[in-house]
Amino acid sequence: MTLRQIPTIAVVDDDGAVRAALGNLLQSLGLGVAVFASAEEFLASSACRSAACLIADVQMPGMSGIDLQRHLTANGNRMPIILVTAFPREQVRAQAEREGAYGYFAKPFEGRQLIACIERALTERSP
Repeated sequence: MTLRQIPTIAVVDDDGAVRAALGNLLQSLGLGVAVFASAEEFLASSACRSAACLIADVQMPGMSGIDLQRHLTANGNRMPIILVTAFPREQVRAQAEREGAYGYFAKPFEGRQLIACIERALTERSP
């Protein structure tokens, strides 16, 4: 018998309150969570290779969420990426989606919409 591995969702956001809220939401769904204060911290972690999905803030000091998405894609990492932002712009949304983002949410967003996006990403990326 094989035990099913619980997917881990990586959360990258420079706002500690957002990291905590997303972490609590994801844990309440029975998902694993790994939180990071920056894209650079995430890239230096093992979660960069093992997370089933990534939720990243668009605007952060250092590497932005869009830059992180590009970096992962350029290095062959096809993990589903969901971007969140407090400063939504249609141009950025279109760019993110064009480059393969599974979702783009303006803060504050409905938890159920984010959950539906995560479920879609996990289902579509399952082997």
